[in-house]
Amino acid sequence: MSDEIEFDRSATTPPGEVAELSPLVRRVIAGNGGPMTFTGTCTYIIGRGTVAVLDPGPDDPAHVARVLAAIAGETVSHILVTHTHRDHSPAVPALKAATGARVAGCLPHRPARELALGEINPLDAAADRDYAPELPMHDGDTVSGPGWTLRAVETPGHTANHLAFALAEEQSLFSGDHVMAWSTSIVAPPDGSMAAYMASIEKLRGMEHRLYWPGHGGPVTEPQRFLRGLVQHRRQREAAILNRLKAGDERIAEMVPPIYQGLPAALHGAASLSVLAQLEDLVLRGIVLCDEVLPMLGSRYRLA
Repeated sequence: MSDEIEFDRSATTPPGEVAELSPLVRRVIAGNGGPMTFTGTCTYIIGRGTVAVLDPGPDDPAHVARVLAAIAGETVSHILVTHTHRDHSPAVPALKAATGARVAGCLPHRPARELALGEINPLDAAADRDYAPELPMHDGDTVSGPGWTLRAVETPGHTANHLAFALAEEQSLFSGDHVMAWSTSIVAPPDGSMAAYMASIEKLRGMEHRLYWPGHGGPVTEPQRFLRGLVQHRRQREAAILNRLKAGDERIAEMVPPIYQGLPAALHGAASLSVLAQLEDLVLRGIVLCDEVLPMLGSRYRLA
């Protein structure tokens, strides 16, 4: 069977609708669809009677109201968060105020590396720096309720604090934004790290899950095949960057248009950050040289 990555961009359930995905899992999609969020952030309800809510989503009262309506008459024991982007965690305070649940999951937001002298973090606005869990979780930590157990799997890369959650009873994984069926995850320094992302992919390849429930879009139904495809995709992107360096390109702004042919100009900024993540990893591995102490968007690059 080919390991070519095959994205599934078919429509999921409409935002706001409660989807019964399995005996233990329900989903409500937030109304924040867009180029970076697909149809919107997936908020998951795990369990029956006493439940956990995973990734409550953006600070959107209408979405919080829909989630609360979906769990009317039930007890929320835990609010879980995979990572601290503003489309995943800002609804935590409202949901906690309404339910009294404990906030658990990833650690507070942090960068994957320190900023270089004079560097400005272009992702500051995307980070939820108010998030503060009562129960910070590390690799292997668990929370549970009647008939369900969720185990934290540290998967840094998309963000430094990213967690996935394994649902033992259904052999499934809530993969957050680390692995999604509709698109590759953006890895953007300084908040993200390509080296960490690839290491997390390899970590998941050593685990067996029946399917993934991601932070956006529908399920990943063949996880191991999809993970192999992600590795191949990143290798192809790396080869494309090395080819641009061989052709004489020195700056990221020169590389993006030929590498991402047909990409709308509005998305070139995100593409530039992805190229930076790859170059950061190539510099770390000694394959590429940079004229700065730390690779940055405006740096010059050349083959070692």
